[in-house]
Amino acid sequence: EPTERPKERAFLVGVELRSAPSLLSIEDSLEELALLAETAGLIVVGEATQRMDHPHHGTYVGSGKVEEIKALVEDCLAEVIIFDNELSPRHLRELEKEFGIGVRVIDRTALILDIFALHANTSEGALQVELAQYEYRLPRLTRAWTHLARQAGGGGGRSGSVGGVGLRGPGETQLEVDRREISRRITNLKKELEKIRAHRMRYRANRRRSQIPVIALVGYTNAGKSTLLNFLSNAGVYVADQLFATLDPTTRRVELPGGQVVLFTDTVGFIQKLPTQLVAAFRATLEEIAEADLVIHLVDITHPNALAQWHAVQQTLEDIGANQIPSITVLNKLDRLPDPEAAVHVLESFPNAIAISALKGKGIEDLLMLIQKRLFEELIPISVRLPYKEGQLISLLHEVGQVTRIEHGRGHVLIEGSIPGRFITRYKPFEGLEELQEDEEQ
Repeated sequence: EPTERPKERAFLVGVELRSAPSLLSIEDSLEELALLAETAGLIVVGEATQRMDHPHHGTYVGSGKVEEIKALVEDCLAEVIIFDNELSPRHLRELEKEFGIGVRVIDRTALILDIFALHANTSEGALQVELAQYEYRLPRLTRAWTHLARQAGGGGGRSGSVGGVGLRGPGETQLEVDRREISRRITNLKKELEKIRAHRMRYRANRRRSQIPVIALVGYTNAGKSTLLNFLSNAGVYVADQLFATLDPTTRRVELPGGQVVLFTDTVGFIQKLPTQLVAAFRATLEEIAEADLVIHLVDITHPNALAQWHAVQQTLEDIGANQIPSITVLNKLDRLPDPEAAVHVLESFPNAIAISALKGKGIEDLLMLIQKRLFEELIPISVRLPYKEGQLISLLHEVGQVTRIEHGRGHVLIEGSIPGRFITRYKPFEGLEELQEDEEQ
């Protein structure tokens, strides 16, 4: 019988930079890193921390700390050192020299990329992860990446694949071949993903024509998005108490109490310090959020850093241009609170919030009623400048909304009024009435 390969032993290093404050404390961030390491199939055997103003130019941490980590790594027989901060190519090279051949050095970004590779179940997910991994690796090529033939993006591998193998001095020509190979692969992946993106855009345009509102489920990883989608639609989405259990977006039809049909889309879990390569590679998936009519932001109410996690997700929404979409904050896992009444006090810390238990179905009816109200019953103020060629949008505003002011200009019409929430995102590109009026007056 095949025996399971023994888990690699990982040592964690956390650095708190006074010049770049983090959302989480150094201790909480390391706790999260330990969960990430476990998700990647590693066993955490020790950790070290340092507080400093700026990273050391060579080894990120100070020379004294490097010696201390060396001794600790030797004592606990660690094979991988994981830094909680993203290491530059230079930092990585210097640290690899310091720690020698027997120990690999990786950073939080490489670890997250590897977890994403493990959890990418669709061809689109695999392509996106592969692109992110290669863009991360290209400037860091210092060794023989002998695993290039079996791309990690294909959904296999362990966190070891991220750090590369322990061989040294591959020779300049091999590095150049690897660089060319990776650059060529990056170009091909971008072309493939552009096709997927174009397909998604056509799909979204069809969806918009059908006038079915789209609701994006967002939240910190492990907040319970998949559990909620399962409860609402019996979607059968994989649910696990681990980070990044689901990666690929799932869309399901759900009927609201008033009989209206909406589409719920479950998206990738967010995390603080989400690698920029991932945000760029997952552009096609993240655009699902930016195009939604309503955002449901799930928060794990039992987590000690719930508010910091909420801010981390809000930051990512801002980065992808989705922070203007109407949203509801949903505090989940009510069933895990010793005193569910305590949730009432927590609600005050979050905007437009409601508390539920997606697992037990508690509060779901209230949530659906609130969604119905936001999308179909509430009128949202609007002031837009619509070109005459957007006749469809002009007519729609008159049909379903209330127009309080209208002015015809050269090539466009200025309209003020209000419209049901489910239509608001269609008018976003035409907002900014005040600036436009000033332009006309000049």
